[in-house]
Amino acid sequence: MSEAAVDKPKVNYYNAKSGIMSWLTTTDHKRLGIMYLYSLGVFFAFAVFMAFLLRLELFTPEIDVLTFGGAQAGDLYNRILTLHGIVMVFLFIVPGLPAVFGNFCLPIMIGAEDVFFPRINLLSWYCYVLGGLFAIFSIALGGPDTGWTFYVPYSTTTGHNVYVPVLAAFIVGWSSILTGLNFVTTVHRLRNKNMSWFKMPLFVWSLYATGWVQIIATPVIGILLLLVMMEKVFGIPVFDPRIGGDPVLFEHIFWIYSHPAVYIMILPAMGVVSEIIATFSRKTIFGYHFIAYSSIAIAAIGSLVWAHHMFTSGMANEARVIFSFLTFFVAVPSAVKVFNWIATMYKGSIRLSPPMVYTMMFILIFSIGGFTGLHLGALSVDIHLHDTAFVVAHFHYVMFGSAGIIFFAAMHYWFPKMSGKLYNEVVAHIAGVLFFIGFNATYFPLFIAGYLGMPRRYASYLPEYEFYHKFSTIGSWVMIFSMLLMFGNLIYAARKGKKSSDNPWGGATLEWHTSSPPPTLNFDKLPDDIPGSYDYPLEVVK
Repeated sequence: MSEAAVDKPKVNYYNAKSGIMSWLTTTDHKRLGIMYLYSLGVFFAFAVFMAFLLRLELFTPEIDVLTFGGAQAGDLYNRILTLHGIVMVFLFIVPGLPAVFGNFCLPIMIGAEDVFFPRINLLSWYCYVLGGLFAIFSIALGGPDTGWTFYVPYSTTTGHNVYVPVLAAFIVGWSSILTGLNFVTTVHRLRNKNMSWFKMPLFVWSLYATGWVQIIATPVIGILLLLVMMEKVFGIPVFDPRIGGDPVLFEHIFWIYSHPAVYIMILPAMGVVSEIIATFSRKTIFGYHFIAYSSIAIAAIGSLVWAHHMFTSGMANEARVIFSFLTFFVAVPSAVKVFNWIATMYKGSIRLSPPMVYTMMFILIFSIGGFTGLHLGALSVDIHLHDTAFVVAHFHYVMFGSAGIIFFAAMHYWFPKMSGKLYNEVVAHIAGVLFFIGFNATYFPLFIAGYLGMPRRYASYLPEYEFYHKFSTIGSWVMIFSMLLMFGNLIYAARKGKKSSDNPWGGATLEWHTSSPPPTLNFDKLPDDIPGSYDYPLEVVK
């Protein structure tokens, strides 16, 4: 064999076809996962920049930064706050793990060649990008100022443009529904004949549970947004009390979707955690069946607790007690997962590679977010903490501090498989430590400020809260620097990193049994014995 033939790169999903049209018309689930990753990266950068401006404004009690362009005091702050929330929630946190790593890994992990509906999968990406572009385009129209929740009657009476961002959220919702439908169908119909339900990787279990939530809950927000537009355009009395509507009805419908959406964000993250901990502890996952069933339980019970966002809205005392109980009850399957993760690590041969470091950060930060959520689920405490900075801190610990951190963990875990390259682990560790410090310095002071009475969504505040906001803003700078360092390390590795082996971590699931990067149809040859989530090899392939 000639030297040229030896050096010729192996054909894989990434280089099998070239040209921009080969990407824009692809139905390969792996390419779509990469396209989601690039798109998410752009929207995430935009949302982080918006957050940087918000924290800069809050560095001092007065409104002295976001006043350019002739904006009235606080008006520009409200618009930037709304855009940050819309983009971060609907375009990063909710779709992040399922769209990128679910698309890339799920078919490979169950021994399939692709998802069941490959063309619908491509359509879901176009819906996602179109919705994202509408959200960004709303800036040219002044931007909405309602907050990401679009609460009425303000969203139906504000003079700022609400039509475009509402349309953006509606279109992105279609993307979520199509993705969930694809994942559920793929698991049922394309799972390898030798892979039983309880041989499925736990990440697949989490995506399966998430898929059902996406299918059932997401149409609710679509109907709600249509009702808002019907009221705003045609004056049909639905939510506005001035014309006979009921704003509390809006809250019920909104949170019937938006609380299950929390589990669309968290369940895939929990699945990734289960995969990473088993791999880097060199142990069989403890309580596999309990973790699998707890994913279904979280999805089911989590869909019944929406009204704990509304304890101050005037609902009946009996209803408040029931929803408070359910809020505490949904913590049980989450606690089962945390217990099983720690039990898996107990006496394990733990390797602190970057994915494992990010995962251990997640366990601590998610636990803080979960425990503070119980404070908000307690009726008497919630009366004091509702609509304060405490809620902001809790929200970010649960959302960005959990789903966001595991998105970073997943990037580091599956990066060698997706790119065929290795990144600099020292730089990855430095970025991870800085992120942990910056994150906690940014959001933990808000727990204290909120407990002391600092309201959320205020551009100006009393001087007694200045110390907490200054500390938080400085922490945000550290966190942003750490993310720049992390993404810079991965981008450099993708271009000039060392070649990775097929299984650099010693993982057991099927994606580690194919080449890095995988071929177009995922496997040159499936292994004779399909591995289950119990079967972790003893040695790491160097």
